[in-house]
Amino acid sequence: MFRVGDKELAQIDKVLKTGRVFRYGGGQCDRFEARYSKYLNVKHVMMTASGTNSITAGLIGLQIGPGDEVIVPACTYMATAVAVLSVGAIPIIVDVDDTITIDPDAVEAAIGPQTRAVIPVHMWGLPCDMKKIMRIARKYKLSVVEDACQAVGGGYEGKMLGSIGHVGAFSFNFFKNMTCGEGGAVATNSKKAFHRIRCAIDCCGYYWKGRESWGEHFISNGARASEIEGAMMNAQMDRIKSMVNNLRRQKKRVLKETANTGLKPIRANSLDWEVGSNVMYTFDTKEQTNQFAQIMGCGITRNTGRHVYTDWDPIFKLKGAHHEALDPFKLKENRKCRKKYTMDMCARSLDILSRTASIGLHPDNDRAKISSLIKRIKAAAKEVGVAV
Repeated sequence: MFRVGDKELAQIDKVLKTGRVFRYGGGQCDRFEARYSKYLNVKHVMMTASGTNSITAGLIGLQIGPGDEVIVPACTYMATAVAVLSVGAIPIIVDVDDTITIDPDAVEAAIGPQTRAVIPVHMWGLPCDMKKIMRIARKYKLSVVEDACQAVGGGYEGKMLGSIGHVGAFSFNFFKNMTCGEGGAVATNSKKAFHRIRCAIDCCGYYWKGRESWGEHFISNGARASEIEGAMMNAQMDRIKSMVNNLRRQKKRVLKETANTGLKPIRANSLDWEVGSNVMYTFDTKEQTNQFAQIMGCGITRNTGRHVYTDWDPIFKLKGAHHEALDPFKLKENRKCRKKYTMDMCARSLDILSRTASIGLHPDNDRAKISSLIKRIKAAAKEVGVAV
């Protein structure tokens, strides 16, 4: 969470005083969806209860289900793979590359007869190589669900993240660039997909919007947002542009002023458009990485638990549902899908992640604080023996 304050309180107070906390008839969710749609330059947006709901609804919108494989990266929050299982499909885990995002070459190498979709994840605000991914998707007729849950406000070569694939999924939980505590959104330009997405989010929405206009009707778990969340997100929308611009300026300054230290920044797919919330350096050895992280008091991407596939316990236990009859790993429709997971299956990813240190930035940092950070980075580089 970057900023929450009086603006959010005022919006929530207004909703509570009107008594219209249900999303149909209040207007706050509708307003945010319209604003976010314009911000992303997409035709359709609907809020959800979480980022996981967003990815799940996106997959449902693209008709992904039993019998399908969906490619996901080795470095992402487990919810990416969980969403695949939630629609009855099977996740195929592939390597990330030196950008700490999904490796397009690994995606293409992993495509098999059952592969129907890929989920590029813009981890820690870092854009994936969407040109290559979309080229591969067109070649093999794959659907693309952009997981932009950790990259709200980011872009790729002039286009907003979440607007490039067939569907974009976002999270607004406590840890994200825009937040209402929990929550999320789905974005798409496809009217057909959006009708299914709306039903996946709220199968009872037609009661308030009309049977004919709602689109497809099928049973789904409820995942709609409330007007309180909509109100908070409207206040957050007023903040996001300036915050991301500030983060980008900070990151570019840090990279520029540490360019002659011998440190190796991770390769960027679209530096001018990424969120800029993290500065990452990759070292030659794990020992150097550990020493640098200890000096700086920063993180190592390998040590983020739930963000690395080796910590996805339910996946390794092949527990895809609460009941065997509903478990994608046991469905006869998935008998041809690949379901073998091993701890070393993405060893290259583990190596890259174990040698990459991550320094978090904050939009409220002033020039003096960034100057101090740069000074510390230079000293740490010298201490670990990479300074030139």
